[in-house]
Amino acid sequence: MWDPMREIIKGIQPPVWYSVLFAAGFIFGYQIMVYIFKKEGKNPLNVDTLSVHMILATIIGARLGHLIFYEPERFLADPLMFFRTWEGGLASHGAAICIPIALYLYSNYVVSTRKSIFPLKFTKKRRQGQSYLWIVDRIVITVALAGAFIRFGNFVNSEIIGKPTGSDYGVVFGRVAEERLEKAELGFESVEASKGESRENLEAGIVPVDLTIVFENRQISEEQASNIINTGVRRMLMSDPAITEHYSQPSGPLDFELSLVDRKMQAVVHTWGISRYPAQLYESATCVILFLILLGLWFKWKEKTPEGLFFGIFLIWIFGLRWFHETFKENQVAFEDSMTFNMGQLLSIPLVLIGVFLVIRVIILSKKAKD
Repeated sequence: MWDPMREIIKGIQPPVWYSVLFAAGFIFGYQIMVYIFKKEGKNPLNVDTLSVHMILATIIGARLGHLIFYEPERFLADPLMFFRTWEGGLASHGAAICIPIALYLYSNYVVSTRKSIFPLKFTKKRRQGQSYLWIVDRIVITVALAGAFIRFGNFVNSEIIGKPTGSDYGVVFGRVAEERLEKAELGFESVEASKGESRENLEAGIVPVDLTIVFENRQISEEQASNIINTGVRRMLMSDPAITEHYSQPSGPLDFELSLVDRKMQAVVHTWGISRYPAQLYESATCVILFLILLGLWFKWKEKTPEGLFFGIFLIWIFGLRWFHETFKENQVAFEDSMTFNMGQLLSIPLVLIGVFLVIRVIILSKKAKD
């Protein structure tokens, strides 16, 4: 049973864990890049400019990537939805396209401000000792770490979920029902999901879950509370799409008990959850492993690192494994259901091929250098 609070302090929405974890990726990445710049004799002040490029490229690219790849018709009909980030929707493939472009601008242009209708001025000027591949090779170390934070944030948010495991091993995202029931105006003070006691076997992958519901109205009668549970709660457990994605309530009356706890009416509803693969954790873990591999290689070679090697390894690792991870994940949008391979897998192919090209290029150049 996975049942975290999205918010860090209960009852206070901002900041939420996902936002903090997203920001943590940039904060730790900034410190790592400062360290790398100092060790390789580069001006660490450049990391400030580099960070601005990275943050803008990540957010803009990921948002555009989601809208273009997953919701093109809606985006064309309503381009302003780009700015409604609270509606959700970020795609790592979009960031993977936009970040290299931003890093090209960083390594080849200096940005200055001016008083005109276009306040930013780009002047072509290569940064001394910071070639394009040099900077990309080092930035992917921090991107791997940021990916680990972001995917763990998805896990906290109960989003980008895995497919049902078909066994009793997996994760039930219990917080979804809590949030939906608390916002349903049924008179609940709180709703808490927990692992239920086994009462009967339904089918593999459907596990018992208990929902503990506390009523706001201290004067509510047992009959009134029972009626709300049998009508409102039962209806939502069986028909609310957000809940039925994670819960599998059988038809028929609900199994529940009512009691008074601290002079408040409390109901414990015995229902069933769907055990799913923690696909977000799979991706987060592989990002951590990649981060450690790249950082270890950098400590070994530092300025002697073959240009393009880290970038190539990054693309092969992240998007090669992305193909594998997608087999454990639910499709993000309906049109993917009719596809042999989903959008995430198809978009990974060219990025893996670029990675293979970069690694082969390094091997060929290394052989020529030895001859």
